[in-house]
Amino acid sequence: MLENDGRRTGEVDPKLLEILVCPLTKATLEWYPERRELVSRPARLAYPVRDGVPIMLPDEARALDPDE
Repeated sequence: MLENDGRRTGEVDPKLLEILVCPLTKATLEWYPERRELVSRPARLAYPVRDGVPIMLPDEARALDPDE
């Protein structure tokens, strides 16, 4: 299914990805579409993306494994 702007449902708007930063460290985030996560390497957290909406709450984030 496509959104009004041509993106697939559940994808993050590329413009949003350009401005989002980790709420804890203010570091840039890496987008992993296959896992639907935004990763902050300095914070060692992966923020989930649900229905195309990044959930930027540290309490909702997954801690990265040591090998990630």
